[in-house]
Amino acid sequence: MASPLLHAARELIYEAGRDLAPTLIVVVIFQAFFIQHLPDDPVALIGGFTIVLVGLALFVKGLDVAIFPVGERMAFDYAHRGSFLWLMLFAFSISFASVAAEPALMAVAYKAEAVSGGSMGAMTLRLVAALGVGLSVMVGVWRIVRGHSIANYLIPGYLIVILATAFAPPQLVGLAYDSGGVVASTVTAPMLAALGVGLAMTISGRNPMLDGFGLIGFGALAPMIIIQVYGILFFIPGDPAALPAVAPTGDQHGYPVLELVFSFAHMVTNLVPIIAVVLISSYLILRRPLANPQGLAVGMLLVALGLFMFDEGLQVGLFPLGDEMTRGLMRDGVSMWVLYLYGFLIGFATTMAEPALIAVSIKADKVSVGQLKAIWLRSLVSIGVGIGIVLGCARIVDGSNIAWWLIPGYLLVMALTKLAPRFIIPIAYDCGGVTTSTVTVPLVTALGVGLAERTPGRDPMIDGFGLIAFASLLPMIIVMSYGILAHWWLRRPSIQPVASPSAPDPEDSVVLARATGAGHPVNQEAG
Repeated sequence: MASPLLHAARELIYEAGRDLAPTLIVVVIFQAFFIQHLPDDPVALIGGFTIVLVGLALFVKGLDVAIFPVGERMAFDYAHRGSFLWLMLFAFSISFASVAAEPALMAVAYKAEAVSGGSMGAMTLRLVAALGVGLSVMVGVWRIVRGHSIANYLIPGYLIVILATAFAPPQLVGLAYDSGGVVASTVTAPMLAALGVGLAMTISGRNPMLDGFGLIGFGALAPMIIIQVYGILFFIPGDPAALPAVAPTGDQHGYPVLELVFSFAHMVTNLVPIIAVVLISSYLILRRPLANPQGLAVGMLLVALGLFMFDEGLQVGLFPLGDEMTRGLMRDGVSMWVLYLYGFLIGFATTMAEPALIAVSIKADKVSVGQLKAIWLRSLVSIGVGIGIVLGCARIVDGSNIAWWLIPGYLLVMALTKLAPRFIIPIAYDCGGVTTSTVTVPLVTALGVGLAERTPGRDPMIDGFGLIAFASLLPMIIVMSYGILAHWWLRRPSIQPVASPSAPDPEDSVVLARATGAGHPVNQEAG
């Protein structure tokens, strides 16, 4: 009995360590060759990393045991039930609940509350972002059911983002774009991928390549709109010096046992909406018992414990590490190119190991009949993230308005959406939403805020946020550009693709002719 448990524990630690290893390698190299001194409190940093490692392992195991199987099964059941109203309600509820419990969004929310002096509360940001994702996923599900082109929705959506940017408070612009890049991470991305592909494979006449992908893109778009609209209507700037930083330092974590228990209980309450959605859907709407209620209970407990440990380790280890790395790279005598190199390598290394990106890449490789190689897609996206972080750092140093950089970038995305072959567009938008992980976000957020704090004339709330936005924007541009070039290469006179009646557009027949699961004639009532 002990041997299988030990083996499972080793597997969990190995998988979590795989996500942390590239970041640790980059940190060690820069500490040894450029900063050249030990962290102020290495014991606290090592302890924080260890807690994050164990917490992430427990968290992922809980997802595998509870959330993923239940989410996939319920998406399938709702599609077969044929009730469009219940399907939309389920899509909203499960999206809202999963985003509210998203660790990467928590990291950004804590930092936002700290540097805004409490004027943008962490819980407010999380709930506003979750509301936006829930509404946008409903629109995405509607698109799948109706079989509409994703460009007909996302292009007007990004036009609304640009319009809102013109009126939103400058303190919230970078934060809104960053929130769009972190809402679809460890919890949300697999749930949305399972929901979208499951619906596309269940509803007759839908293609998983064209219709199944894209929900993550919808989820990433919504917070950019709704947070800026919230800022226009309700935001009142605060004084960052008025409140202490939310993310505590290592010496603030000498909690008594009772306080730790209350902190864990508070983390459990974050998962209550997900549990409520599952139970109500199963017993009241679908009217069937859960297949494995004991497994669901154990899985949810593991998720809660993992989130709790991740949160504690985040505040003890990763945030202070990010601040110390930025201080070391910003000191006199260190060239600016070293900071840019650090940003690029951190972005590239962590993105290559991002589990959500790996899952999307493998799925894209499979349904595109090998034309979107998983390793190439991951490499292109990782390079895009690295370049995006470098551009974001350059923008902070330059001091220019972030809108002058992001608006042309998103206009370019919209132009490429009209030019790119249809098969690549949903994948590109989804890649932009899964590039920032629970490990990347704290380091990148700390880099941006720390760089703004140590650059004369910069406001951490206005200038410090936005690196994640650049890291989400560049992969979309690079992946769609790759699709355009690959499509042009395949359409050369020397290449004669075979047309297929299963492809909805002749120009995409090369990729879509053998795409698996063009839709099973199970239920057309939802359409």
